[in-house]
Amino acid sequence: MRVTVGQFAAGTDGAANIAACAALIADAAQSGTDLVVLPEVAMYFDPKRIGELGPHGQSLDGPFATAVAEAARAHKVAVIVGMLESVESVESVHSAQSDASASGGARDFNTLIVVSATGQRLGEYRKIHLYDAFGFRESDTYLPGPVGVPPVFDIAGMRVAALTCYDLRFPEIFRWVVDAGAEVVTLPAAWIAGPGKEAHWATLLAARAIENTVYVAGAGQSGPICCGHSMVIDPMGNVLGGAGERPGVATAEVTSERIAEVRATNPSLRNRRFSVIPGTESVDTD
Repeated sequence: MRVTVGQFAAGTDGAANIAACAALIADAAQSGTDLVVLPEVAMYFDPKRIGELGPHGQSLDGPFATAVAEAARAHKVAVIVGMLESVESVESVHSAQSDASASGGARDFNTLIVVSATGQRLGEYRKIHLYDAFGFRESDTYLPGPVGVPPVFDIAGMRVAALTCYDLRFPEIFRWVVDAGAEVVTLPAAWIAGPGKEAHWATLLAARAIENTVYVAGAGQSGPICCGHSMVIDPMGNVLGGAGERPGVATAEVTSERIAEVRATNPSLRNRRFSVIPGTESVDTD
């Protein structure tokens, strides 16, 4: 399977964000890719809150998701991309609204959609770990997704999982999806730039690939607010392709055979003495 990571700097202009996503999908398709991974919150991104107050979420069949599905179908490639999902489009609408009300205002879900090469939505993942770190409070804007093993999808003959940005700092969630059969873990992100942050991004992407002996494909928003440096990393931690700092794409080939080869040399998953149990939450000791 060929995987492409694409990056751009999303903003508050929804039409411009759709156009940028469509252009990256079209560009990636020229390389014969099977899967295009685009950044987190590619539908609407306003970390400095210069636009209108939210929420800004749409339904999973709204304008943004529909445009992505049309681009995927037109270019015959699967797509994973981040959007803001309105509470009203979620089945658990009443509990979600209660949570939003208790926090002092309405919020959206930070959601990834997974679309097939025929334009069919295969599923979605609502970000579990919200970025309340490094001076940011994502939980003021978004609702956390339900705790549980994120779905794993069959795409072009391989098993693919989709996690989001800050999830990268929590190795347990990667182990969940790998234990569920993921061979490629995609990570749409808006990795905020700052001292040491590019090093964290590159180091953690490689670490998650090495410790789980899987491919990791991180697609981050480009600058100036975010780091960019989208990349595909193999199960030994080798960078197979990178997009650098500016908007663009990078494509790499991933194979089940390579995973088997690495696991024969490094059988760390088989050598584990314990498992990570989904649904158990950490205890705040502060």
